[in-house]
Amino acid sequence: MTSTVDPISLPQRTASNDTEIDREALARLLIEIARNVDPDYRARFDGVPTADPRMETLRQLLVSREISELSRVTHLLDEPEQLAAAVGDVLSSAAARAPHAQLGEALAPAVERAVQRSIQKSPRTLTDILYPVFLPAIRKSIGEKIDQTFQSLNETLRHIFTWHGLKWRFEAWRTGASFSEVVLKHSLIYRVEHVFLINRNSGLLIAHVTADNATSEDPQLISSMLSAIQDFVKDSFNEKEQSGLDTIRFGDLRLWSEVGPFATLVSVIRGNPPEELHEIVRDVLLRIHDECSQALEQFDGDSSQLAGVEAQLQTCVELKQEESNQGFPWLVVAAALLVLIPAGGWFFLSWQSGQRWQAYVSRLETQPGIIVAEQKIRGGQFYIAGLRDPLGADPQSLLSGTQVDPARVHSQWQFYQSLEPEFVLKRLTASLAPPDSVRLSIVNDRIVAEGEAPDTWIDRARAAARQLSAGGPEFDISKVRDVSPEARAAERWQAYVSRLETQPGIIVAEQKIRDGQFYIAGLRDPLAADPQALLSGTQVDPARVHSQWQFYQSLEPEFVLKRLTASLYPPDTVRLSIVNDRIVAEGEAPDTWIDRARAAARQLSAGGPEFDISKVRDVSPEARAAEHWQYYVSRLEAQPGIIVAQQTARGGHFYISGLRDPLAADPQALLSGTQVDPARVHSQWQFYQSLDPKFVVKRLTASLTPPKSVQLSIIQGRIVVVGEAPAAWISRAQAAAEQLSADGVVLDVSQLHELDLAELNHLREAIQTTDIFFSSGKVVPGPEQVPVLDRLAGQIKEFAQDARKSGVTARFMLTGHSDATGRETANASISAARAETVRALLNKRGVAPELLLVRGAGTFEPAVPENSQTGSSTNRRVSITVNLD
Repeated sequence: MTSTVDPISLPQRTASNDTEIDREALARLLIEIARNVDPDYRARFDGVPTADPRMETLRQLLVSREISELSRVTHLLDEPEQLAAAVGDVLSSAAARAPHAQLGEALAPAVERAVQRSIQKSPRTLTDILYPVFLPAIRKSIGEKIDQTFQSLNETLRHIFTWHGLKWRFEAWRTGASFSEVVLKHSLIYRVEHVFLINRNSGLLIAHVTADNATSEDPQLISSMLSAIQDFVKDSFNEKEQSGLDTIRFGDLRLWSEVGPFATLVSVIRGNPPEELHEIVRDVLLRIHDECSQALEQFDGDSSQLAGVEAQLQTCVELKQEESNQGFPWLVVAAALLVLIPAGGWFFLSWQSGQRWQAYVSRLETQPGIIVAEQKIRGGQFYIAGLRDPLGADPQSLLSGTQVDPARVHSQWQFYQSLEPEFVLKRLTASLAPPDSVRLSIVNDRIVAEGEAPDTWIDRARAAARQLSAGGPEFDISKVRDVSPEARAAERWQAYVSRLETQPGIIVAEQKIRDGQFYIAGLRDPLAADPQALLSGTQVDPARVHSQWQFYQSLEPEFVLKRLTASLYPPDTVRLSIVNDRIVAEGEAPDTWIDRARAAARQLSAGGPEFDISKVRDVSPEARAAEHWQYYVSRLEAQPGIIVAQQTARGGHFYISGLRDPLAADPQALLSGTQVDPARVHSQWQFYQSLDPKFVVKRLTASLTPPKSVQLSIIQGRIVVVGEAPAAWISRAQAAAEQLSADGVVLDVSQLHELDLAELNHLREAIQTTDIFFSSGKVVPGPEQVPVLDRLAGQIKEFAQDARKSGVTARFMLTGHSDATGRETANASISAARAETVRALLNKRGVAPELLLVRGAGTFEPAVPENSQTGSSTNRRVSITVNLD
């Protein structure tokens, strides 16, 4: 008995519940049984083990759930704690389904004893239970009293100064009631239009009463909506079960809700009702509960047992207060207007006149030289008195433009001298009569005199400065120069002396003026400026100057530099300069001159400047060659990747040896510019691989060829790789990091992330599943392949662009194929030609040629077997493979 080799496929579905059999496992078991019965049965089923033919498996498939449940129940009965927990889970449901009478008789004795013991043990428990019940009622009562008080206060304030207020005040006096009660009685106009009695538990309408001429929609619908609003507010704001929505306002309509144990009374009121109405509605609700408590509790929609409720509700809709139709008191208003208009006109004119007078007084108070001591208005006349400087503005002239009648102004001014700088300046100018060369001005509340004047005027100015009052401004005449001949001569002499004192190499020891002659003495360096020559331009008469100078050698750097230059005769290759009070020699000179310079440096005085010749180089041929060689060696030692092991100079030749990294600079090339003769240099270098991070990075870049999205950098001696790369490249980088760690070089790849090519995979799959087909013996595709080539070119360009954005380079391998017809060599040639043709056609459609690689596979990679029906035509094709670098 044999069977087919067709594979068995099972529908993939998950069991909807625990009672269904695992069909896949059952199928595996049946297949294994069939194999044992018929060894020739070769049905294939992926994942079926070859040796699992156990009847125990069949038993587990058929009754495994029953066995598991039976084991769990047995274990539950054996464990008291788990059994108690299971009973506790169903106890509440069992109590809810038991008959009320039997449950009450069974639980009543135990509950009573438990309550008594609890209260005796902790009376506070009863307080905590009753607290949530009484507190809302007390809070609601206090809130209504406060609302009633504010309503009474608001209405009283609104009508206290009106005509109705006067009339109602008389009524309050006549009747003995309070004024606020009378105001509320007449001002609050309202009418109760609808009353709804709604069951609290079900939200069903128990009764509805409507006032005359009041219209509404379906009462049952309104009742349901009110219950829904109450439930919505409780659920939205987590309100307690005892609380509810008390008041809702819609324009002129108000909905007042009163909640009872079994029913809610909702009143629809138009207008502005008094707060006392709450008590009336609440009393009606209490009477209804007293009379029909049991019927309300058991209400299920049948209102036949609550027929008397509507009579109770009718008393609520009869509550209203109509607006009085009294006429407007036109006569009282007209009389009030006749009195108020003239009084208002007189008051306005008086206020306007006072404002103008105050503006004039404010203008006077801002004037310099005027002090207002007193001002008042009496009998329509204006009186003002104070102090006035004669140089200040005229108060009478300031009246113009103020619209104040000058005839009604009575002023009394006392003259005084103001100490403000501008008035003091005017008086000084008038009394001193300064010459044209002197200018008086005010600077920071000081009077400053500047210029030139005779000594007689200066003496008068000093006397005037002393006579100024202590509280007045200061009079500064320090900037006025004396223009007498003696003063000018003394001033010029002092300028000449100051000029001499600033000259280097000149020390003024003494200078004086006596009998019109000038005497000066001191020390002078022969290299310093000539004091006699400095007299030119000072307007000092040389015939009146008597000088006595003693020669000395100054230790100032500029004079020392001049003496060294004169004594040493430095060659043109040496430059002497002053740097930070030191004399520095720089350049090249023979050793004989250097010895003379050293001797001169030692001979300098201790207090003089230092003479530094360390920067002068010996220009002898041997010294210069050794210097050039040492410079070359230092340059080599500073090069990374070069280690100088030994270097000597012997017999006019230079010898050097060491280690050199192939990536380091060429030592021979570094000789250029050092003035060392390459023919005299003998070098011996051994190649080695430097562990300098720069060279390691170069080698890693050459070996790993990182994509553009990866950056290698050196951070604190560590090579850090940052970016995104394909998984294969990351594996190569991690392997390189492990190899380098043995040499002590840290290659950090922790910041390297795998490149997410999920977006490219779909397009990559589309490109790789596209084939270009050819006719037999042809290397150019037929016209039916033109749309395929157009689509393929667009996909390749899009893929290459997206790959570049991701930091990788895409390469497309075009592989040509042929069928098995003809010789193998000819088939290989035609397959390569087909690949080249497709490459040219894609290049013509805008694909960059460097992205395309070609190869000919001949007949070695057929898509389908050649002996199949479509083998030859399918194998004559060009396939595309996408590679990412």
